[in-house]
Amino acid sequence: MKLIAEFVSPRDVKPIVESTDHGKTYHIEGVFLQSEIKNRNGRIYPQAVLEREVARYNEEYVSQNRALGELGHPDSPHINLDRVSHMITNLTMDGTNFIGRAKIMDTPYGKIVKSFIDEDVKFGVSSRGVGSLLDDNDESGSVVGEDFYLSTAADIVADPSAPDAFVSGLRESKEWIWTNGVLSHEQMYALDRQISMAPVKSGSDSRKLTTKVFESFLRELKIGTRIT
Repeated sequence: MKLIAEFVSPRDVKPIVESTDHGKTYHIEGVFLQSEIKNRNGRIYPQAVLEREVARYNEEYVSQNRALGELGHPDSPHINLDRVSHMITNLTMDGTNFIGRAKIMDTPYGKIVKSFIDEDVKFGVSSRGVGSLLDDNDESGSVVGEDFYLSTAADIVADPSAPDAFVSGLRESKEWIWTNGVLSHEQMYALDRQISMAPVKSGSDSRKLTTKVFESFLRELKIGTRIT
């Protein structure tokens, strides 16, 4: 499955600043997800797919105060807690769109977003998930498959000058695989399979196999390390 990110224009997302007895609160609100329309990246999300995923996301994340988003474009479907800037508090369907609201948190990256809002910086949001892409010959684009899994409904991103090329390159970077309910990088999955499927051997042979697999992993990272 590919990492899939979709940018939403700043025109569709607005910041909201409210004064309270304890100071200011910061939110963003607007269109987070769109279905049944070919987006600027040439992809179409069937409404049934997004409706199912938003329902699951609301139940497992939004309702549990776990629907976190990051500042910037992460290169994996996982949430990096040290980069979290906001928490999505509401996500509802409005026709073929899904309208979201997020509270900007008082984290290091959240403070950066607050300063952006105070300085009237324009930014958008980008959804993030994994899934397969199917060719749609009639539309000259791609349709997101039934296996789509929504990781976060909104990361906060700047509007790149060429978002099509940027996001297209991002989704082609890595393959991700579900293994017993865990989402893992394809390379790590292959290495784990190489160890688990090997016949039982003596301690010395087992160490050699583990060493060989680990060296393969290091080569994948382009680290020239030799283990003895």
